[in-house]
Amino acid sequence: MFERNIITSLRDDLANYPAVALLGPRQAGKTTVALELARQSDSVYLDLESELDRAKLTSPELYLAERLDRLVILDEVHRVPGLFPVLRGLIDRARRDGRRSGLYLLLGSASLDLLQQAGESLAGRIAYRELTPFNTQELPASDYTRLWLRGGFPESYLARNAAISLRWRQDFIRTYVERDIPLCGTRVGCEAMRRLWSMLAHQQGALVNASVLARSLGLDTRTVNRYLDLLVEMFLVRRLQPWHAKLGKRLTKSPKLYVRDSGLLHALLGLPDAEALLGHPTVGASWQGFVLENLITAAGANANAHFYRTSAGAAKARDQLRVENDRIVARLYGISDAAFAHLLRGFKGLATKRPEYLALLR
Repeated sequence: MFERNIITSLRDDLANYPAVALLGPRQAGKTTVALELARQSDSVYLDLESELDRAKLTSPELYLAERLDRLVILDEVHRVPGLFPVLRGLIDRARRDGRRSGLYLLLGSASLDLLQQAGESLAGRIAYRELTPFNTQELPASDYTRLWLRGGFPESYLARNAAISLRWRQDFIRTYVERDIPLCGTRVGCEAMRRLWSMLAHQQGALVNASVLARSLGLDTRTVNRYLDLLVEMFLVRRLQPWHAKLGKRLTKSPKLYVRDSGLLHALLGLPDAEALLGHPTVGASWQGFVLENLITAAGANANAHFYRTSAGAAKARDQLRVENDRIVARLYGISDAAFAHLLRGFKGLATKRPEYLALLR
């Protein structure tokens, strides 16, 4: 099995914080990572989707207070929202007794509930990490094509053949639409959500106007925005915002949306193999999204990703940006010398007015 790079960071966080939240989509490998950490320390693992484990927390303060000397791993912790105030009290009690780190590892598949609750109850007591599916830093270069085609979810990537991988991804999408997204407590039309997700796949990396999507789906704009927020907050879609500063020039304000996992993108588009993908008009956008996700993962948790494009469209969609120490770093990939020269013209206004902001990499 592959060593997940995040394990070292989690060990460091647990050595310095009383609670650590490991967030990411379902089936990305959070439980596997947590159990690996559990084998290295005295710990207790509770799956809060299990009725038996939830029953142990009928009196959560009493149960957890008896285990303050052990690492407690709480999987799908957002399923028990009333737990966060209890954790806050127990963390404060442990601090008074001299134990200031390594108390709780919280696993969650949705940021929308978990981050809000933890922010309200555990401010100053918790660190956050996001676990993505497999990425290029964790795999040999010879496997990158397979990773692009199948995506990084372990069950899909490691499937015996392409047909099994595709079937797993199709079932994953169906389960998310019919079960996991409604579990967030929001009324969602399953068919409308599936159609929206598929529309985003066909518009991979495009500027998105929620009003246009709403008209196509026969829904109001507020509902479509709520559905988009759910997909973003469940780590299924990335909303890439335009970079802007006071440059004296109006910039595009609409975000771009990407289906984050390339394998899910291909399943939504009905692309079973490499031949189908290479003949599909979305192949370029698929590759762009794949590279973007891996660049953002490699840049680390403190990097902010944006795209830069003037209202005249001079800088094209492949100008993916990140911000390091308030400086824009643009990674330009998969382009010819002529295209690179054209892209430089798109950044001319930025380079002239604020040259300290910009670094171009090839």
